[in-house]
Amino acid sequence: MLIQNSKLKVFAICILYFVLCSLCLSVANANMKSSDYELQMPNLNFAAGNVSSTEYKLGFTGGQLAPGEYSRSGYKVLAGFWYLKTIIPFTFSISNQLIDFDVLSVGIAKTATTDLTVSAGGAGGYQVTAEENHQLMVPTTEAIIADTTGDNGDISESNAGTWAQNTTYGFGYTLHGNDVPTPFPTAGPAGSYYKQFADISKKEMPQVVMSSIQVGKNRTATVTYKVNVSASQAAGRYRNVIMFIATPTY
Repeated sequence: MLIQNSKLKVFAICILYFVLCSLCLSVANANMKSSDYELQMPNLNFAAGNVSSTEYKLGFTGGQLAPGEYSRSGYKVLAGFWYLKTIIPFTFSISNQLIDFDVLSVGIAKTATTDLTVSAGGAGGYQVTAEENHQLMVPTTEAIIADTTGDNGDISESNAGTWAQNTTYGFGYTLHGNDVPTPFPTAGPAGSYYKQFADISKKEMPQVVMSSIQVGKNRTATVTYKVNVSASQAAGRYRNVIMFIATPTY
C-alpha cells in the first residue's frame, strides 16, 4: 500500500558557531616604566616564532608566566601555550542539504544519510549538536509523523533505544563514524540504536552527535535518518528542518 502524495523532505542546515578569542597576551601585576618608556604587560618571552624542516613545522613561545583565561566586562584574554594559533583551521561541512524519502509504503521503513565532517585544531576540541524545528508535519493540515519511541517505548531525544521491528513507526536517527556518543557504533554500519531529534518547539535541548577533546582533521560521522508509517497515517507532504551546529573550543 502506498501513502499517496507523501513525499517526505528533511532539510539539513549547517550552522557554524565560532568562538572568537583574543591574541595570546601575557599577564602581569604591575607596569614597568621610566622617563622614556612604559611596559604595561612586562612579560618578555625568552623565545618565540616558527621553526620548520622537511619533516615538520612548529610554532612556539616560551616564558609564559601566567597562563589561563582572564576576563572583565568588555574583553577576554586567553594566555598560555594552549591558546596558540592552530595549524588546523576549524571547518565543518555536511554532505547534503535535502533529504527526500519520496513515497512511503506502510510498514516498510525508509532510510537516508548525511555525512558530517569536522576539522578542529583547538586544544579544547569541538562538538556538533543536532535539533529539529518540529516533528515531521504537513504544514497545511498540521498532520504529523511522530518521533519514534522505539520497539520498547524508551527512545527519546536524550536516550537511545532499539528500533528493528517493522511495526514500530515514527521518525528517528542513528549514528556511526568518528567521535559519535555511546551507544552508537564508532565503526562500521549503523546499528539498531536510534534516538529522536531534539524538538526545539517543545523546548528540548539539542543533543550532541559528535564531540572530541582532541585535535583532529576530517573527522567524519554518518547520520542515518529512518522513517516508518502505519496504515492510519494521513496522506500529505511531510517536512521539517534538522539543524547541525558545530562549535570549536579553544
